Amino acid sequence: MMPGLFVLLWSTGFIGGKLGLPYAEPITFLVVRFAIVTVLLAGFAGLTSAPWPKSWAAIGHIAVAGMLLHATYLGGVFTAMYLGVPSGVVAVIAGIQPLLVAAAAGPLLGEQISRRQWLGLLLGLAGVLLVVWSKLDIGIGSPLGYGLAVLGLFGITIGTVYQKKFCPGLDLRSGNAIQYAVCVVALAPFALLFESRIIVWHEEFLFALGWLCIVLSLGAISLLFLLIRRGAAAQVSSLFFLVPPCTALVAYFLFDERLGWLALLGMALTMLGVALVNRK
Repeated sequence: MMPGLFVLLWSTGFIGGKLGLPYAEPITFLVVRFAIVTVLLAGFAGLTSAPWPKSWAAIGHIAVAGMLLHATYLGGVFTAMYLGVPSGVVAVIAGIQPLLVAAAAGPLLGEQISRRQWLGLLLGLAGVLLVVWSKLDIGIGSPLGYGLAVLGLFGITIGTVYQKKFCPGLDLRSGNAIQYAVCVVALAPFALLFESRIIVWHEEFLFALGWLCIVLSLGAISLLFLLIRRGAAAQVSSLFFLVPPCTALVAYFLFDERLGWLALLGMALTMLGVALVNRK
């Protein structure tokens, strides 16, 4: 139940970006989003008497994980799409993440990755490539955009392993508030230096901002942290293989983007791969 809900919610992040980016530059968009979520989470943590980290070292680990999972990953992904890299190509790049996490989980976290799980990871990657095959147009987008998408990939990969290793007891209310506040401070200078900071407050932008703040930043991120805390890093990361197929389904219903037989085959391979990775 929880993994399926996480995949569904996380998949809508690309949809929210597609709706909102025409009305605001990417870093400005993220700074506004993170600032709103920081206020909401800090207020909720205060009202519910949430525990706060008791040492500067714990705060530092939480901040580093937040910088990787939020500022680096989302900053890279949003800016890549803003620079013209197709969302399908960004999804392919992000789809490599489970393989990188599995490679790092062994030596860094002591997790054993079986041959069956490696087979599942490779099947998941093959499925992702099939789903977005029709969107792989190398002539679209800039080299900087592709580089930023790869930066986002490494951000969420390292952040997943770092969070599992150094923030096992993170409180979802106070910990998330710290992470988003740090990201506001870190990204604001980039918006000031490199962007116009002009926002067109169109109804589509307001909907996208509200959706990304409430559903993604509060709902999906909290589910991700719960899954990281309860499961192996490689198993949790394998769920990201389901994001591009699920995003394709959402785009079909919202934007009438058609699904061919290759996409359907890719979805089947992806689900089989995730099942192999997570089977007890």
